[in-house]
Amino acid sequence: MNETAALIPSGNAGLDQILKGGLPANRLYLLEGAPGSGKTTLSLQFLREAARRGERALYVTLSETKEELAIVAASHGWDIDEFDVFELSMADEVLGAGREQSILHSWEMELGETIKLIETEVERVQPCRVVFDSLSEMRLLAQDPLRYRRQVLALKQFFAGRQTTVLLVDDLTASHGGGDGHLHSLCHGVITLERVTLEFGAARRRLQVQKLRGVDFTAGFHDFSIRKGGLDIYPRLIAAEHLRASVGEPVPSGVPELDALMSGGPLRGTSTLITGPAGTGKTTIALQYAYAACERGERAIIYQFDERIGTLLARARAFSLDLQKHLDGGLLIIEQIDPAELSPGEFTARVRRQVEEDDARLIVIDSLNGYMAAMPQEQQLILQIHELLSFLNQKAVATFLINPQEGLLGTMQSSLSISYVADAVLLLRFFEADGRIRKAISVLKNRAGAHEDTIREFRVDAEGVRVGAPLVAFQGVLTGTPEYTGERSPLMENRARGA
Repeated sequence: MNETAALIPSGNAGLDQILKGGLPANRLYLLEGAPGSGKTTLSLQFLREAARRGERALYVTLSETKEELAIVAASHGWDIDEFDVFELSMADEVLGAGREQSILHSWEMELGETIKLIETEVERVQPCRVVFDSLSEMRLLAQDPLRYRRQVLALKQFFAGRQTTVLLVDDLTASHGGGDGHLHSLCHGVITLERVTLEFGAARRRLQVQKLRGVDFTAGFHDFSIRKGGLDIYPRLIAAEHLRASVGEPVPSGVPELDALMSGGPLRGTSTLITGPAGTGKTTIALQYAYAACERGERAIIYQFDERIGTLLARARAFSLDLQKHLDGGLLIIEQIDPAELSPGEFTARVRRQVEEDDARLIVIDSLNGYMAAMPQEQQLILQIHELLSFLNQKAVATFLINPQEGLLGTMQSSLSISYVADAVLLLRFFEADGRIRKAISVLKNRAGAHEDTIREFRVDAEGVRVGAPLVAFQGVLTGTPEYTGERSPLMENRARGA
């Protein structure tokens, strides 16, 4: 047999991306996962792809009736008449009434006879693709591990001389959820689906290609969801696959004093972390940059984890930022992220699609705390953010991350050790002077270029975002307990910008 078999599409675009093109044809594959993980849906996509290509396909079912299979297909808008379905309880109708034994249920048959029925049906249909659902029923029929494995090996040898790609489905119920190592060794490839129930919110699903001989697939876990139309699989983002250093010109905010803090603004392809206590104006600064991008004719995306969109738009109008006109014009997109309904892989896939397909040039994530809270049981989220930021860097996208700090006054701290992944950090602080609460802004770091080391007064009012003179007569602004010893005149009052 030719070891360099041609690749055939699996019927799922996300899985084909993980497999770097598809499955080697005419091989035996194992699709395993607990009940409810999406095995039947993926199997149907596999067979429907054959029908789309004008090839015959066969679904052999021991665990479900044809009616049950039709219900699953109908939920996605599909029709099982696109391929052949062989239900073991219908064997008399398929093979003729001359058989002596009346078959009522698959488990009442001997395993050897079951295999013969399947082989006879394959001979009749001559399919290019076969799904066998499920191996757990074969285990029950065999009642002996050695006999079961011998019959699976015989099934593999039966298909070896045929131009047929076979998908064996295993629900893991008889193997106590741990998989069958012997079965793994028999198959050319193994795909595992997992379903994890969280303490709150929708269940998380993820896929892993455990092995695939002769194919350089993308290893690791890949999140996916089941929606009408099949499985939406989100291949794990690997920024190194998009390697292209891309740091460009400054991204202005439209406020010259704010831009001057970082020698013209953050550079394209960099990420800026805006951090400080609640109410200091972090989101407003990000909105200022997004608004300025839209004014230049660039597309901006805001992922809103915390605030409702209506509130955000009302707040922006109060600060002289008319975001609605850019929403109507299509340059600005605000996505309300529903906590507990989103996996990290799906969020990354959204960002990637809007960058690669919709040409987004500026992205705001508001906030990182909301992002983490939406996915509290996920692991390695910081690493996933790092990978996402690396990808955005290579696509020359300016990214703004909002990171609220805990507390309002005094010493501040963050629950996230995130500052190391950002290229620039803007710090906002409250301070008190002359009986009033005021705000200060400073740049803590800017990897991409020079930045001011001053601490300036910062204000957001009906005139928009304003940045004042350096607070040279203060001590302790960064600690949250500043002391002012100078004159009142340097502080900003109610006046129009530039007055």
